[in-house]
Amino acid sequence: MKDQLTRRQFIRSTSAASAGVTVAASIGGIHLFAAETADKPAKLGGKPACTTKFPRWPVYDDTERNALRETLESNGWFRGNGSRVAKFEEAYAKATGAKHCLAAASGTAALSTVMGALDIGPGDEVIIPPYTFVATYNVITLNYGLPIFADVDLESFQIDPKQISATITKSTAAIMPVHIGGSPADMDAILRIGKEKNLPVIEDACQAHMAEWQGKKIGTLGLAGCFSFQASKNLNSGEGGAVLTNDDNFAETCYVFHNQGRGRQVKGYNFTYSGTRGSNLRLSEFQASILTAQMTRLEEQTKRRNENAAYLSKMLSEIPGIHPAKLYDGVTRSAFHLYMFRYDAARFNGLDRSRFLAALSAEGVPCSVGYGVMNTDEYVTGLAKNRHYLKIYGEKRMKEWLEQNKQCLQNEKLCQQAVWFTQTMLLADRSAMEQIAAAIHRISKNSAALAKA
Repeated sequence: MKDQLTRRQFIRSTSAASAGVTVAASIGGIHLFAAETADKPAKLGGKPACTTKFPRWPVYDDTERNALRETLESNGWFRGNGSRVAKFEEAYAKATGAKHCLAAASGTAALSTVMGALDIGPGDEVIIPPYTFVATYNVITLNYGLPIFADVDLESFQIDPKQISATITKSTAAIMPVHIGGSPADMDAILRIGKEKNLPVIEDACQAHMAEWQGKKIGTLGLAGCFSFQASKNLNSGEGGAVLTNDDNFAETCYVFHNQGRGRQVKGYNFTYSGTRGSNLRLSEFQASILTAQMTRLEEQTKRRNENAAYLSKMLSEIPGIHPAKLYDGVTRSAFHLYMFRYDAARFNGLDRSRFLAALSAEGVPCSVGYGVMNTDEYVTGLAKNRHYLKIYGEKRMKEWLEQNKQCLQNEKLCQQAVWFTQTMLLADRSAMEQIAAAIHRISKNSAALAKA
């Protein structure tokens, strides 16, 4: 029997589960369901299909407690007089295969460090996707550069390389793809464009810890890759970030910028500086000690997320109207910081997404809609009236920029269809994935009644 879930087998199994029958189906030796659920959706008075208590986040034990205590008692609480930041940088560089790792205070700080090292400033354009967290946008505008949105590929949720090519101008200073949800963008195509146009490619890998493209770790493919260790991230210290690069000179430029213009060789109260700008974007010793401890679980957690995501996608792909985010052929591993899929209300008898999410939540499955349409959000469009931008770019250019932002039609469609599960849900056991799939199938089967409720 093939190790693959067919639509007929999936429907037969979930239908039996919905009818209150104990199911123990096996396909190619893969256990499918072992659940008892009532036919009626929880939103209409039935019992929830998903009874799993998903793992809490973060995960910690005495490894973190001891690391913090040791840092506390060392009296070396910051990079200038401690050793833990350097130890974490060495460990993360080794884990990713990068030549250099520079720890920073946050993912935003890591991105800001790279923008500073590239000397992004007024008149410079940086290409980014509209489907991303606002920090990707903010680090450009903080330098008075102009964010240029390249539309997404609807199936993958990632930036569309064809749209990158269409947005390049003589003012383009960098291309910054975002590996959204922790799944790699099409890096072969993006790196090819960067090489052809002689533009640096900066990977916003803030959600993509340990993800791989063609066997190489994400964040090591472009000139630099930036990571976030914020509380929700797969590797976290509450706040924190890092820059990876294989370029010796760029690594040193980043270090100088993040350290108030002071190089590694500057010690104590020797006030010697280089460059023309800098900031304090350093990671603390306490954060570094937590990160080093958290790394002891990272590989196992990444493996589990990938296994559960693959299993869940196999099941959800058999439900009409549910489209798991596509992984490109070059993806050898995703981080699955998010499990993302598109929801087609037309295949659910017109049950709109908000009611679908409410029904899914009632079944015991935490879920959300994800990002809004950032490129037309008031926060972004207000930039066209910013007095500094009007002075730098002029009213005509800013009006053109506003019109250009409206052309991300695939992103608009994606924001209307997207559904997210968080990475912690993928750390549950395999039966939880079966319960999620059973819950969605039950909603599909009863979508007409739910739409009228």
